[in-house]
Amino acid sequence: MFRILFGCLLLGGAMAIPAAAQNAPGVTDSEIKIGQTMPYTGPGAAFSAVGLAEKAYMQMINDQGGINGRKINLISVDDGFLPWRTGNETRKLIEVEHVAFTFGSIGTPTQLSVAKYLNDRKIPQLFIESGAYRWGYYKETPYTMGGVRPAYRLGARLYTRYILRQDPNARICILHEDSDFGRDYTAGARDVLGDKYAATVREALYEFTDASIERQIVELKSTGCNALIATTLPSLAVQAIRKVNELGWKPIFFMNTISASVPLVLQLAGLESSVGLLSSTHFKDPLDPAFEDDQGVKDWRAWLSKYLPDADVRRPSYVYGHNAATVIVQVLKQAGNDLSRENIMRQATNLRDLEVPMLLPGIKVNTSPTDYYAVQQLQLMRFDGKRWVRFGDLVYDE
Repeated sequence: MFRILFGCLLLGGAMAIPAAAQNAPGVTDSEIKIGQTMPYTGPGAAFSAVGLAEKAYMQMINDQGGINGRKINLISVDDGFLPWRTGNETRKLIEVEHVAFTFGSIGTPTQLSVAKYLNDRKIPQLFIESGAYRWGYYKETPYTMGGVRPAYRLGARLYTRYILRQDPNARICILHEDSDFGRDYTAGARDVLGDKYAATVREALYEFTDASIERQIVELKSTGCNALIATTLPSLAVQAIRKVNELGWKPIFFMNTISASVPLVLQLAGLESSVGLLSSTHFKDPLDPAFEDDQGVKDWRAWLSKYLPDADVRRPSYVYGHNAATVIVQVLKQAGNDLSRENIMRQATNLRDLEVPMLLPGIKVNTSPTDYYAVQQLQLMRFDGKRWVRFGDLVYDE
């Protein structure tokens, strides 16, 4: 009887000890396998430099010995910026490559197409390169987090407040894609204007597949607006700037942040035509004289020179990728040797005052289980014909 009782006690004690969390698929003693979809071809190809930057950052980390002795294997595959391809490639990453999680994939519609698939399987979908406000809906998609950038909706609030300071009776035109990307900007303006939105704002929509938005620009000018917020991808942003200039229209003109690149947009639209254009930023411009002696910028330039020697330092995507990679590496460091999907997600939602070298001074990354917005500060900037010049205070919004 004693032996039976003793055996039962041993068994009961063993069962009471919680089992150690199992590392995620793709994690071995020497490697952490991560997946990513990126538009290396197609209409979003201009942004694929983000993926190149993230792979280059991981190479630097691997050259330094990896994370806790494990090298990072970032598998970055082309999805052509097409949701159906994103679905196919994501399933291959999970079911064939057996990656631990996805990181830094680009696009709102593309990542929405796989969010349910990943969340149903409790696979982290981390730091999507998109500022869609809906990535903060932690109750709906608890395993999905947006990028290391302010949400588009916050930018729209900032633009609207600035316009109203210049003219309290302004009439505002918003050109936007008929998608979550575009609707975030109208939502931000509505947050500020409230019940005055309908009387103040005129909208013009376009489809992602449209080849031109010139007709919409002409229609918006005819409404008598003296302010314009353009929410477009780079190729259409070039058209918007050119058409506004061609019409002789002089509105308070805001361009969304993803289409504020000098080499990809303003140079093609015409630098002279872009003088006075407004936008916002949250990161250090490597060409800004204010950061000439900044250690973070010096380190970024050294990294870019070594790992991406042919890269154009003027392209913001190389900064975006560096910022996001810095954050995911911190998440993995915090996770230590518990690289289960649950703990990786736990660490991603518990970042505290993380300083990222290429974010503007004063901006720190903070997340929590009920706050998935990693960056909530931004600053206005104006193009002077050569470069973007920041002005005003750093603004916090949520």
